[in-house]
Amino acid sequence: MSRPQVPHWVDADRVSSAMQVCCNFVAPQRPTPIVTPAQRKPRAPHQRRRAAAESRAAGDGTSTPSPPPADSTITYHDSLTDIAFIGLCRLAYGRIAGWQSERSWTNGPETFRGMVEVSRSLMKGRSAAQQRDAVTAGFPQVPPWFRRVFPYSRKGAEINARITPAFFTWLVGPMQTAAVEIDGQQQMSAVKIERCRYLAESNCVGMCVNLCKSPTQHFFTTQLGMPLTMNPNFEDLSCEMVFGKEPPPLEADPVAIQPCLATCTTAMAAGSQRCHKLD
Repeated sequence: MSRPQVPHWVDADRVSSAMQVCCNFVAPQRPTPIVTPAQRKPRAPHQRRRAAAESRAAGDGTSTPSPPPADSTITYHDSLTDIAFIGLCRLAYGRIAGWQSERSWTNGPETFRGMVEVSRSLMKGRSAAQQRDAVTAGFPQVPPWFRRVFPYSRKGAEINARITPAFFTWLVGPMQTAAVEIDGQQQMSAVKIERCRYLAESNCVGMCVNLCKSPTQHFFTTQLGMPLTMNPNFEDLSCEMVFGKEPPPLEADPVAIQPCLATCTTAMAAGSQRCHKLD
């Protein structure tokens, strides 16, 4: 089967440096192909295993989070610019994974689903640490003088919170700037994501933590000198970004013991204490 043709407008030279921060990843050293959705076998066995595990979990008082409620109030109207950004991110993940989805490149929702499929492919054959490293390596290296010339400040944190909705709504959906208390002071340096589009589409704790939360926190905190803590809510799929707050070590972060979501297509048995893709 021939490879899908990428539209001429999906070109890295046409986007801003802000998108390069998110999407300019390194090429893979070893391709890891996966089957397309049309080639996948029925998932009935997985469903049966989940049902059996849920029955066992009922006896020991443990369970995975309930499926998040459907939200029909958020409709994504992707502009041509949004679709271009999604396409760039999809290409970037594809270079790492060595595989590309056959979904449309011009239909917004389908393009986004294709991006999620490719990012899921990126995880195959890699440990959680390797996944995080592959994404982190794609961010630009910021010279040390940048942090000296632009040291952390409350105003800088508030500016980052203010401009984030302008650049990343295409990836995570509607969001707004909010107040937060840091070191006993109130400041407008938080961003409330209503329902993360990427998390809702992937339904995967591992993809959220390994491909988004950890690499983004590391880049802002370590490279830019702007502390950033991201707090995903796996119950309602919302998320809070707090600029100016140092993130905890991953092993001390509450996400480190987050179980698989019940709606995840690759979830392990219900009642497990930790998502297997975090290892």
